[in-house]
Amino acid sequence: MENKLKRFKEILALLRKYEHALGIMYFDFETIVPNGARDDEGDILDFFSNEHFKLSHSDEIKGLIQDLYQNKDKISDPLDVKLVEIWYENYAKTKNITPELDLKMSNIYSRAYSNWLKAKEAKDYSLFKDSFKEVIDIQRVAVNLRENKLEKYYDNLLDDCEKGMLQEDLDPFFNELKVGLIELINKIKNSKHVIRRDFLNRNVPIYKQEAFSKYLLELNGYDFNRGALTTTEHPFTSDIAKNDARVTTHYHEDMVLSNIFSVIHEGGHAIFMQNERDEDYDHFINDEITNGMHESVSRFYENIVGRSKEYIHLIYPKFIETFDEFKDISERELYEAVNIVKPSLIRTEADEVTYGLHIIIRYEMEKMICNNEINVNDIPAMWNKLYKDYLGVGVPNDSLGVLQDVHWSSGFGYFPSYAIGNCYNAMYIKRMEKEIPFRSLLEKGDFTTINKWMKENVFIHANVLTPKEWIKELTGESLSPKAFLKYLNNKYKDIYQF
Repeated sequence: MENKLKRFKEILALLRKYEHALGIMYFDFETIVPNGARDDEGDILDFFSNEHFKLSHSDEIKGLIQDLYQNKDKISDPLDVKLVEIWYENYAKTKNITPELDLKMSNIYSRAYSNWLKAKEAKDYSLFKDSFKEVIDIQRVAVNLRENKLEKYYDNLLDDCEKGMLQEDLDPFFNELKVGLIELINKIKNSKHVIRRDFLNRNVPIYKQEAFSKYLLELNGYDFNRGALTTTEHPFTSDIAKNDARVTTHYHEDMVLSNIFSVIHEGGHAIFMQNERDEDYDHFINDEITNGMHESVSRFYENIVGRSKEYIHLIYPKFIETFDEFKDISERELYEAVNIVKPSLIRTEADEVTYGLHIIIRYEMEKMICNNEINVNDIPAMWNKLYKDYLGVGVPNDSLGVLQDVHWSSGFGYFPSYAIGNCYNAMYIKRMEKEIPFRSLLEKGDFTTINKWMKENVFIHANVLTPKEWIKELTGESLSPKAFLKYLNNKYKDIYQF
């Protein structure tokens, strides 16, 4: 077993080199590739991705995985056991996918991304529709080939993103969350307190936003020696390698707050990536963090930290110094402005309260799509209907509607992770506040202590525990929206004075 484990890791080291190169190519593809080269670069990406697939599904790998899994009781290192278990489970999902089918899937996803960009720019869903149908169909083909597939089709996709979280878990979770959010929104609607918002769309030069973005990332603990910041259409964070976690944002001259909270959010993902344990990398189990765990951290920095009184107090002097366009805005006015509750069209611009309804809409639509309850032609109309029903807003065009997110160009199952993440961090912040003086540390800008607590408690076992195990170990409780709803009610009662 020692020799087989050694050989297995030699192959994994080679696969990691492919992944590193692919990470750089994907980052280029989604940031700076010229439009005229997009199709050609997509073809190159698909080729090397397929070569990676062939190596990871070779007969040698297949034999090693099976032997190691069947004899895992003879492996002494628990992290090596975890590695074998992860690979065995993941291999069972893809072992019946041929290299030809894998290449076809890559082609479909690359084409879908390119067509999504074109459709979003043109505000025309019809330019994306055919690619969307291909994504829907090919994902079902891949799931149906699994030997360990779950009975309900959508459960497979949810489990891929947040292991162990199925519709039977999420239906009651989202129902409770929806009721609580609507109750809070109604209280806010009835408030007579008026928040100043006349300054929110003042023009700010991009160079000032770039400088402030770097300040925020460094303040929060992001290490620029092991990362970088650039722009893209839809902000994301890329974990290219152990010492290369890159952040992207999108600047709008008339929406400075959009970039600020995008950078804090994506920086949160990167801080998580930069603080994974060395032993996880050494055992090839890094990047096993689930989407919900990741979103709990990114939205911890974005909301629990970034939209707090203490953080606004901390950054206010630098904000006014950098953006003289806002020199007439008081600290309290800035704090209230970044926490305005107003139903809106765009998920990534939504406030903490209404954000959950954006996710519930996507969860309900994904269920419809995966259960064949809606035709691809009717998806925009259903989207628009749910936005009107849940948020009371009309959708003026497809770019601000069904095309606003990139996620569906590569499949389904991710969106619930955002809401799950919000509830995870509301649960573990209760423990943090008992163990360290979080609010006073935040006001002083002591992210060294805050991030140390996150590393020793939130980050430490994220690669080796399932989400249900992880949140139970961290908080002593199972996933629930109760702590999150309590956090929101306490915070917004102060802001809206109800």
